[in-house]
Amino acid sequence: MPDDCLFCKIAAGELPSEIVQEDEHTVAFMDINPWTRGHALVIPRRHSRNLYEVDDEDLCNASVAAKRLALRMRDRLRCDGVNLLNCCEPAAWQTVFHTHIHVIPRYDDDPLQLPIRPRQAEQGELAQVAAELRED
Repeated sequence: MPDDCLFCKIAAGELPSEIVQEDEHTVAFMDINPWTRGHALVIPRRHSRNLYEVDDEDLCNASVAAKRLALRMRDRLRCDGVNLLNCCEPAAWQTVFHTHIHVIPRYDDDPLQLPIRPRQAEQGELAQVAAELRED
């Protein structure tokens, strides 16, 4: 555990937080800068910087915990939907460098909007990128 990792300190009980769910592998707590009512974070207890470095088992456990929390949000907060978001590296908006999943309840009247406007792929673009990504 890095000495300066806020999320490791939350998982260890060294920093205050509003924990809503935890088990031996994960901790879920309220985001201090919520995008909507109920916005929470799910983290693996074991430190990893982000999606590039997280152990597969830790990622699986965090994903299952995020699903459990999303179902509870649906049932108890009566949200109309939920977004799961992972940010990996600063270019993708990561600001705390401990793997985490945002679980964001969505409401029909909330102010959030898609951060991008989808566009139609150009001729041949999908095939070219798919070729670059295919396993050898």
